[in-house]
Amino acid sequence: MGAGTPMVVFLIRAFIFLASAALGLWIASLIVDGFTVTASGFLVAVIVFAVLQSILTPWFLVMSRKYANALTGGVGLVSTVAALWVATLIGDGLTISGTSAWVFGSLTVWIVTMLGALILPLIFLRNRVQKRNAEV
Repeated sequence: MGAGTPMVVFLIRAFIFLASAALGLWIASLIVDGFTVTASGFLVAVIVFAVLQSILTPWFLVMSRKYANALTGGVGLVSTVAALWVATLIGDGLTISGTSAWVFGSLTVWIVTMLGALILPLIFLRNRVQKRNAEV
């Protein structure tokens, strides 16, 4: 392994996280009434959401383990709602109007980002393994 390997892995993980966040927000905007992402604010909304999600999830996990262990399974969904809420406050790229938009939008973003975080690494790892095998 070369010296740049940890940085490459970090960048791939960051890309995967941003891509899954972008996909989640985009799909929610397509299928959930009241969940709107503007073209001009999409990048800001994705970055704000992804950064907050990456910070809030570990924090909520620690807090749930410390104070309410039974809630540990819902950490991803809770951090998604919190990150979406803050993202709606920053800029005008993301607007969520109404209770059903909050519920179904949050569920959609959570499911899509979860699936993206599971599936996208398999694609990138497969390509990386194939490239490594071709070099040998």
